[in-house]
Amino acid sequence: MADKAGADKHADVAAMPFEKALGELESIVQKLEGGNVPLEDSIAIYERGEALKKRCEALLRDAEARVQKITLAADGSPSGAAPLDPQ
Repeated sequence: MADKAGADKHADVAAMPFEKALGELESIVQKLEGGNVPLEDSIAIYERGEALKKRCEALLRDAEARVQKITLAADGSPSGAAPLDPQ
């Protein structure tokens, strides 16, 4: 039950673009490193940071899956694209 409550609390993270999620995550890291946050607040922002980290990781995995390798012609000029990891 606690996992569902935690997921609901951070539902907005699931729709965040990478740059926004990363920016907020960096802000959280700065706050926590500063050490001037009460314990209860530290726990709450740490949990949000975990949700943001997972979002960033998922977006990076998705982007990596779409990355293509540029194929080169004999003269060195780009001639097309191929999947990064052909299967």
